Amino acid sequence: MEEGGNVMQVSGRLTMETVAGFLSEGLPTTEDGSDLTVDLAQVDVVDSSAVSLMLAWLRAAQRNNVRLSFINVPDNLLSLANLYGVAESLSLPAEDAAA
Repeated sequence: MEEGGNVMQVSGRLTMETVAGFLSEGLPTTEDGSDLTVDLAQVDVVDSSAVSLMLAWLRAAQRNNVRLSFINVPDNLLSLANLYGVAESLSLPAEDAAA
């Protein structure tokens, strides 16, 4: 995980084996206490624990009055968030039910 300004770059695997490490690192504070963007473009493997991690980060951000957003969310992670009904809570696009 790399931090730059108010953007946090996450790369590699977000799976049951790795999520605990991300949780223990916690959500970084922003330089000016404002919005934080998590860029998931470099994430290559996910499982359902990635959704749990995103929700934990969201709760931490809400506790600190920080608006958190996710960008470049991999399709498979977006599908999981929609499957579990949390895409809207994470401000992710919902999949079209007719598709």
